[in-house]
Amino acid sequence: MFIATKQFQVGDVMPSTRELGRQLDASFHTVRKAYHQLADEGLLRSEKGRGFVVNRQNMPLDKSQRLEMGAERIRTVLEELIGNGLDDEEIETLFQEQLRFVDWPSRIESCASAGFTHEQAKMVSEAIFQQVGIKSETIIPDEPGKLVKYDALFVPVQLMRHYREESENTILLPVIYHLKSDFLISIVERSAINTIGLVSREERTLNVLIDELKLSLKFPGSIMAGAVYGKSLPLFVREVDVILYPAGPVASLVEQQIPEKRRMKMEYVIDARSAEIIRSELWDQ
Repeated sequence: MFIATKQFQVGDVMPSTRELGRQLDASFHTVRKAYHQLADEGLLRSEKGRGFVVNRQNMPLDKSQRLEMGAERIRTVLEELIGNGLDDEEIETLFQEQLRFVDWPSRIESCASAGFTHEQAKMVSEAIFQQVGIKSETIIPDEPGKLVKYDALFVPVQLMRHYREESENTILLPVIYHLKSDFLISIVERSAINTIGLVSREERTLNVLIDELKLSLKFPGSIMAGAVYGKSLPLFVREVDVILYPAGPVASLVEQQIPEKRRMKMEYVIDARSAEIIRSELWDQ
């Protein structure tokens, strides 16, 4: 579905089996089996160290072959759903819901997630992809003229006024987000944490994330913050108990140099109403 609707382009890396399983509410075994089947059919290829990569977005099959293949897959899915206890009405409802995802509206060809910095916008973008399955680029308020590139823009409510004044043909979809609860609970439960180090690629990201940490987490210890320089992390990373970092270019740098037990990736979750608005506007046409 994601390949056919071109959310994943040739060369894109597919989500991990566990990640896609969470999105589709399916077991990772089912997703892994599907990935291998798609690889056998030539749509995906497996690359060591990367996972499954989109090889092409369609299969050179004639109509009878496509129907036969589709019928076989539907039978397999039906058998699994029935085995899980779903009745005919529930199965029909599920199929009708999923059919809407195939009808990607032609007026929506490009999307972007807004943020105060590109790093922070990337966190918003990843949350939307994880929860709604829509990929988006990033945009920040001080990029004049770039807005015209996009058909739809996911905008944090704090920035809606700015983009509403600039937008003419772009669909603006408000987004409410917050740091993941599991992330905050993990910090609270680590009794040995007295100092936190916050690392980012952009200096401006630090103030945004510090404010969010202070709002969400009443941390009694100290927080040290700094941006990376080239491939070098700030010196304080050796002294603090845990390193926090956002998604984006800085993530790979931190994950290469800091042991897993001493680092935590900062991730957002968008609220249910925001996800509902995005699905309604982009899918439910």
